[in-house]
Amino acid sequence: MTISISTLPNGLRVLTDAMPHLETTALGIWVDSGSRHETADQHGLSHFLEHMAFKGTRRRSARAIAEEIESAGGDLNAATSTEQTAYYARVLAADTPLALDILADILTDSSFEAAELDREKQVVIQEIAAVEDTPDDLVFEMLTRTAYPDQAIGRPILGTPETVSGFTRQAIEGYLGTQYGAGNMIVAAAGAVDHERFLADVSSHFGAIAAAPHLQAAQARYKGGDTREKRRLEQAHITVAFEAYSFRDPRHYAAHIFSHAVGGGMSSRLFQTVREERGLAYAIHSFDWTYEDTGLFGFYAATAAAHVPELMPVALDCLAEATESLTEAEVARAKAQLKVSLLTALESSSARAEQIARQHMAFGRIIPREEIIAKVDAITVADAKAAGAEMLRTSPSVAAIGPVSKVPSPDRIASRLGHRTDHKLREPA
Repeated sequence: MTISISTLPNGLRVLTDAMPHLETTALGIWVDSGSRHETADQHGLSHFLEHMAFKGTRRRSARAIAEEIESAGGDLNAATSTEQTAYYARVLAADTPLALDILADILTDSSFEAAELDREKQVVIQEIAAVEDTPDDLVFEMLTRTAYPDQAIGRPILGTPETVSGFTRQAIEGYLGTQYGAGNMIVAAAGAVDHERFLADVSSHFGAIAAAPHLQAAQARYKGGDTREKRRLEQAHITVAFEAYSFRDPRHYAAHIFSHAVGGGMSSRLFQTVREERGLAYAIHSFDWTYEDTGLFGFYAATAAAHVPELMPVALDCLAEATESLTEAEVARAKAQLKVSLLTALESSSARAEQIARQHMAFGRIIPREEIIAKVDAITVADAKAAGAEMLRTSPSVAAIGPVSKVPSPDRIASRLGHRTDHKLREPA
């Protein structure tokens, strides 16, 4: 990678990754603020702000924004996560200044007109309703709320119809003032980009943004518990999770290897045992999510009500047995899949722009791919087993939708795994 990094006087960081063989540029603005930075009355505001950014500025209407970027053959989008928000575009190299101008316009000069506010509230409320109608999405929202009750990190990113309905222009502008300071933002580009030229354009558009202080999110407090909703569905959608490591904890590499080995592919234990050998589910997979100060590891399964009593102990036994019998071959497969995933992503300019922005935001530096691969290669079978065993000793979180009366409680899950529910993850060495 040919990465250049500069910092404007107001603290805004500008990163580029030149890929001379490309004729397009991927660029964006990453903000170190997401749903977990919201207060209770701001619930859903990060995501709503992302929507409103495309609804018109003093120079451009919402339609003009769409027509101008698409007339150049480009695309423009945004995304809100628990910890960050991103606004990004991809265009031909010659149109990079245009894309940057549009991104700067929507972030620094949005009009937030009352009529647009009211219309977009209804759009977001429909988006919330769509999740409610999609049990395999909704069950994960229920899971995070169960794992982190009464905390912003556990709340749905979209907000609720009640909170969204109450948003005002003043609330949006207040949130911008506290969370969108220059020192809390990164502008990044990858592809056919010249750093000095891009830096000059960024300085012109963003140099006047105030270096407002960033409000830190509250420390996450993992708890665990049980949330289930009976619905007349053909399948029970079940998630079970345990506390895992943050992305700052070096053990998260071992946790990811363990997760992938037990449920990350068609050769994994969960897929082979639950689906291929027993036919108990069409969909089953593990997941390993990392946040700044916490993480979640677990599995999702969708199955008929009649199969729940057999599926659950089989799946839990797969996890427990892996902490004792995980093999060199399984760990090697997980490492290979992880490395291919990493290197494949780096062949995309959009993925590279996102990666350098997120890495610099999280660690204050860009982590060379060789360093990441070395850390993955250094994980031993014993490391993966130890990470899995420690995560499985924490209090289970259970969320389920559909015919769920036979889904075991967290206490029964802990008992099946052979422990109590009061274990806490050790601090990193």
